[in-house]
Amino acid sequence: MEKNGPTSSTQDPSVPPCSRGSSSGLRYGSLVNSVSSLAPKAAEASAVSPKQAYVATAVLCYINLLNYMERYTIAGVLSDIQKFFSISDSTAGLLQTVFICSFLLLAPLFGYLGDRYNRKYIMIGGLSVWLLTAAGSSFQFWLLVLLRALVGVGEASYSTVAPTIIGDLFSGGQRSIMICVFYIFIPVGSGLGYITGAGSASLTGDWHWALRITPIMGAVGLILLVFLCPNPPRGAAETQGGGVAVQSTYMEDVKYLLKNKSYVWSSLGVTALAFLTGALAFWLPTFLFRAHVTQGLREPCNGDACNTTDSYIFGAVTVATGVLGGALGTSLSRRFVDKFPHADPLICAAGMLGSVPCLFVIIFVASSSIPATYVFIFFGELLLSLNWAVLADILLYVVVPTRRATAEALQITVGHLFGDAGSPYLLGVISDAIRSSNPGTHDWNFQSLKYSLILCPFVGILGGMFFLITTRYITEDRKAKCFKYVFVCVSKRSAARGQQKNGIKSDISGRGNVK
Repeated sequence: MEKNGPTSSTQDPSVPPCSRGSSSGLRYGSLVNSVSSLAPKAAEASAVSPKQAYVATAVLCYINLLNYMERYTIAGVLSDIQKFFSISDSTAGLLQTVFICSFLLLAPLFGYLGDRYNRKYIMIGGLSVWLLTAAGSSFQFWLLVLLRALVGVGEASYSTVAPTIIGDLFSGGQRSIMICVFYIFIPVGSGLGYITGAGSASLTGDWHWALRITPIMGAVGLILLVFLCPNPPRGAAETQGGGVAVQSTYMEDVKYLLKNKSYVWSSLGVTALAFLTGALAFWLPTFLFRAHVTQGLREPCNGDACNTTDSYIFGAVTVATGVLGGALGTSLSRRFVDKFPHADPLICAAGMLGSVPCLFVIIFVASSSIPATYVFIFFGELLLSLNWAVLADILLYVVVPTRRATAEALQITVGHLFGDAGSPYLLGVISDAIRSSNPGTHDWNFQSLKYSLILCPFVGILGGMFFLITTRYITEDRKAKCFKYVFVCVSKRSAARGQQKNGIKSDISGRGNVK
């Protein structure tokens, strides 16, 4: 019976290399037997105890929660910010765009560093920058824009490195669960960001306080990261703590990833998903507020604060669907992947394509029925949330450990560059262009944003097609990763044995000279 877990778990040595899982492919972590048998004996001891692994994962999940809380706090008080600074939809969308731009531009750098240097120190430095800039981004508008860009520096360092550490702490099915838990905190943090932002603005009567909560919580996360998070050897889960060190240039890493078709097509799917979720997360609370105003159910923004009820509800729905969708996606993956090796990209395609009808209903029903709109928001977000943990799973089992941080970084860069870096701003520009034909009416404010959101379902269809294409290559690339990784470990052991033999010969030769 297989036992998957932290890097210290023992494996049955009788199982042949590359045979565990399914006959047609391997889950990541299924190389534990073959690779650990090839690693030097000195590497048999675990680098990190099971207890340390679980504690470290909890710390990483907490910081991931804060990252996404901070990212979407602004969306929770966006109407207040627009009223306070008297800015248009396109200018408001710029707040998210500048953050994502800095995030994506620096992700490749941190991916390069994360594959070569101490990942814990990289995260500590990035998180420190994140705390300082997030704490100061609640004053004048253009200072807010500048500091929002700098916040992306901290998040780029963390998002590219943290998943690879979890990948090196656990193996097999246990790693699938831990990755699922980690990625569940993306929608949970996003939902809590809306709730925290709206709640802080409501309690204090000042939206500025919405941007000061997460830095306080982040200081606690920084302390926990310093004292409780290890830096396990790369590939520790596959070598029972020994790790694998392979020297390569950055261009060699990039060429390797571009030849990996599963990685390329799934990254394009991630890009479509990022475009979709970024646009919806930023604009849906405002869209729902304007729908209420159009139906006469709520007054327009009066005074210093706007009604933030929709941010509360949307945040709660996001949290619920994030937890349910992440757990459901991982459960489906674990249930079907041994029987159908291409199940993971199929799950992602089903989530993307299934969300498309829900999006059309959300856009066109909001003007007549708010309750029905929330029902379809729930199902749409649930389907989209199937993808996050499964996508991280795909990357980890088709990319070798020594190139995972670079793979994460490039996927983040492409995904954000063509995804949520521009989607909030693009929808804001479209909305402003439509509204300019009939400015000054609340109904047209709603209609202009409604028509701009129609772009989203078509992007969802495109993303589903990318994931369907991924199914053609996933089994082949998983096997290729397996054989490449075993070859690396065989080479390492052969080199170690060669050095040992040379040492013995030298010792014998030395004795002969003395004699």
